[in-house]
Amino acid sequence: MPYYMIQMAYAGEAWAAQVQNPQDRSEAIRAVVEELGGRLVGRWFCFGEYDSVLITEMPDNVSAAAQAIIASAGGGPKAFKTTPLLTVEEGTEALRKAGSSGYRPPGG
Repeated sequence: MPYYMIQMAYAGEAWAAQVQNPQDRSEAIRAVVEELGGRLVGRWFCFGEYDSVLITEMPDNVSAAAQAIIASAGGGPKAFKTTPLLTVEEGTEALRKAGSSGYRPPGG
């Protein structure tokens, strides 16, 4: 199954709700991911532009998009970014394919 990195920045209201009632939402997230046929690999809080990172395995892009829609519809995130990930083996295969494609850059 393909892997996806999901980065979320929470809206101020979502932070306020968490401060008032701190809780680990991992199980709620896991339930949604599993209902879509995927698996939650891990979840972390982080510093910087985004406040939380998830790594999931999802059956396909449609399921990953549905996950993003569900999360955004809840109103918690002010920003949500999904990045498809390649395993090292997939990346290496992509490099092999690129190298054997016969493509020559302009002027090359």
